[in-house]
Amino acid sequence: MNTPASPSSGARTGRSAVRLGALVPLTRPGWVEAGRHLLAGLELAVREVNDSGGIDGRPLELLVRDTAADPERASAAVAELAGLGVAAVVGEYHSVVARAAAARADSLGLPFLCSSAVLDALTEEPTQWVARLAPAQSHGWRTYGDFLLGAGRRRIAVAIQPSVYWASGTRILRDHLTPHGATVVELDANALTPEALCDALVGHGATALLLLVGHTESAAAIVRAVRGDRRLGEVLIGAPAGQPEFPGWTELLGADGAGIPFLRYLPERLGPLGERVGEELREHLGEEPSFVAFEGWDAVAVLAESMRSHGTDRAAIAGAWPRVAALGTRGPIRFSRRPGISVWQWVWTPVQVVDRDPAETGRFRILHTDGDGGAAR
Repeated sequence: MNTPASPSSGARTGRSAVRLGALVPLTRPGWVEAGRHLLAGLELAVREVNDSGGIDGRPLELLVRDTAADPERASAAVAELAGLGVAAVVGEYHSVVARAAAARADSLGLPFLCSSAVLDALTEEPTQWVARLAPAQSHGWRTYGDFLLGAGRRRIAVAIQPSVYWASGTRILRDHLTPHGATVVELDANALTPEALCDALVGHGATALLLLVGHTESAAAIVRAVRGDRRLGEVLIGAPAGQPEFPGWTELLGADGAGIPFLRYLPERLGPLGERVGEELREHLGEEPSFVAFEGWDAVAVLAESMRSHGTDRAAIAGAWPRVAALGTRGPIRFSRRPGISVWQWVWTPVQVVDRDPAETGRFRILHTDGDGGAAR
């Protein structure tokens, strides 16, 4: 799907548009719900930029490309967008896909602001062309590890499918938890049926099971099996990557989908800007906006501020990463360098561990924060 988003009438001045490329998973096997929320945030922010005069009187035009969770497709889209003259590229949800997009953007000298992917090594070598809003996986997943320790869960099993992202998350958890006397055992989610996985959990004496699987349906089958096994009534089921964030999770699992902690990148309380954007996103989506929608809005807001302050030239945008300051929906955004992270990084997006309340599945309970997740200003 190649979808241009028309600029708002508020910026139609007759001057040529500033083009912005957007990478979004809108079809399977991509996480379509996440893509829909990401696109809603991007489009809302573009409309607001244009309604307020655009970029120095020039409308902002969003050129959307569907990655479908395919790294090669994303890489080709970046090259296509570069040829179409975009000033920068934003978006992408899937980490492995974002890594391919970042590599191509780096090779082309095209600024890429990654809104949602978390792999620490987004590029093989440090680059000036790529920045990121989402917290690095090492930060978020260590926060999740702290939650597990605080909940007294030290015998951790992970139902894992082959993926650089899942392998990285498992390594982060193991390195963080092992010094505290915890263990992490890997169970092959492709080789084991849900019932065989339950037997393995019993055999290992696991007190927590983390769902490190890419498809919601696969995760749901495991949840049903564990919930239905009387031997595992005390086992905590967790989903660090955030599957329960979206309404489709509850539609698929009902009450069984509640009480499953996951990572969410929101402050405990949104400030006035976040509240206002949240209301507009809610109206547009027809449901509660996820943190992914806020990531999309923030990404455009950052680039708009950068282009207004430093110009629309690609080199100027990339050179402004360490100097740009923008008010996002979740707090003030600035970028810096962090050890072990190859791109310019917002340090840090607020991180929460939340779950859906079993008594009211539409309500989220905050179980743990990283200590920096207070109210946004």
